[in-house]
Amino acid sequence: MTGKAKPKKHTAKEIAAKIDAATTNRGGGKAGLVDRTGADKGGHAKFECPICKATAPDLKSMQIHHEAKHPKLPFEGDKLTNLHASAPSEKPKPGVRGSLKK
Repeated sequence: MTGKAKPKKHTAKEIAAKIDAATTNRGGGKAGLVDRTGADKGGHAKFECPICKATAPDLKSMQIHHEAKHPKLPFEGDKLTNLHASAPSEKPKPGVRGSLKK
C-alpha cells in the first residue's frame, strides 16, 4: 500500500500553470465572441462559407467544413468571403495576458 492519507504538495510548475491559465485570455466567453465569429472587428475567423455563413480561420478548415456539411456541392475556394480584407483587426489576439492578478 502506498501513502498514509498524506496530502500531496503542489509543485511550483503546477502553481505557475494554474496562474497562467487563470490570467491568460484564451478567447472564450463573451470577450472572445467577436474574435471567434470574425464579424465586424475581424477576429480569428478569416473565411466565411457562402452557403451557410459559417466561419473558419483558414482555407484548409473551410475545405473540411465544406466536405462535411455540403458534400453534394463542389468546393470553390474563390467564392469564399475573406473577412479580414474588409475589416483590419486592431484588437490583440487570444493568448495575450488579460490580467496581472496573481
